[in-house]
Amino acid sequence: MTLDTSYRMLIGGALEAGTARFDVINPATGAAFAQAPDATPEDLDRAVAAARAAFPGWAATPIAERKAALSALANAIWANADDFKRLLTLEQGKPHHEAGSEIMGAGYWLQANTALDLPETVNEDSDDRVSITRHIPLGVVGAIAPWNFPMILAMFKVAPALLAGNTMVLKPSPFTPLTTLKFGELARDILPAGVLNVITGGDALGPWMTSHPGFDKISFTGSTATGRRVMASAAPTLKRVTLELGGNDAAIVMPDVDVEKIAEQLFWAAFNNNGQICIATKRMYIHKDIYEPLRDAIVAYAVR
Repeated sequence: MTLDTSYRMLIGGALEAGTARFDVINPATGAAFAQAPDATPEDLDRAVAAARAAFPGWAATPIAERKAALSALANAIWANADDFKRLLTLEQGKPHHEAGSEIMGAGYWLQANTALDLPETVNEDSDDRVSITRHIPLGVVGAIAPWNFPMILAMFKVAPALLAGNTMVLKPSPFTPLTTLKFGELARDILPAGVLNVITGGDALGPWMTSHPGFDKISFTGSTATGRRVMASAAPTLKRVTLELGGNDAAIVMPDVDVEKIAEQLFWAAFNNNGQICIATKRMYIHKDIYEPLRDAIVAYAVR
């Protein structure tokens, strides 16, 4: 993998530049440094059709082979970790050490999912009846990933969906499309055509996906306001929906803490990744006996 401008979508096993493109901005400079494909409704239709065509074969693939594919994807990410890290910093803005941690974590998440199985549970096996619970794939999953952790949160969706035998159309944020497109290039050589499709586009692409009748499930990570629109858009076709939205997380601080130590931890709990984390601390409940010294310690740490 190289940091070039040949960023292409993966549709049905083929890499496609698309008929239109949009600028990708480096947040450190405010200037465009690359372009990504701007998918059309026809591109989406073809990606969904490719995933639908690949579904029977992938669902029938033994789980051991699906696990091996996830391992291969993890190894491919790790083998290109330095390039991924630099590209992630360019499009997302986080420092190299944080970008590197995210890239390595994306591989770890893929690898960790290979430890999971899909067991059958025998609920009853008697002369009168047999009841068995099986975990079967749903079909085609539409995955919409955010910009704050574009690689690892995409893998949160890719790994379990593919392990379970589903196929997928993956859409990254238009702010951070490039690392995901490069991941698609690697996946092309590992997965059967159509099992994973990666498409990119502007604000219109997400609503096209959530209303598309070809998806059996939508997995979305993003803001609460957008999550409401995703649920409403998916309702007419009764798609299954998983929403990971903004949090309202609290830190409760008891009086027996080490004030200086906890001040640093609370600061980063709130402001890591510039605070752009769904589980970032938004509220602090501090015992009255340590409120003032802890307040002052947090301020001192923040301005030093």
